[in-house]
Amino acid sequence: MSLKEASEQNLSYIIEELMNDLQVINRSVLDPKYFDVKDYHDIKSVYEMVKSKNQLSLPELQAIIEELRKFRVQ
Repeated sequence: MSLKEASEQNLSYIIEELMNDLQVINRSVLDPKYFDVKDYHDIKSVYEMVKSKNQLSLPELQAIIEELRKFRVQ
């Protein structure tokens, strides 16, 4: 799958993958419907950083989730 293009489908894929990688229990926190494609490249950067790490500490997980919450559309 190519994630080069900013699209709703790619954004949903990235958010779903992040929820899995970050082991998010309350999935409504990062529901893809609450994110806008205009923030795609920023969210993709977070995704790429998470994918590059073998393991994340609890503080890192919390910081990443907080960062992603900044992109949520109300």
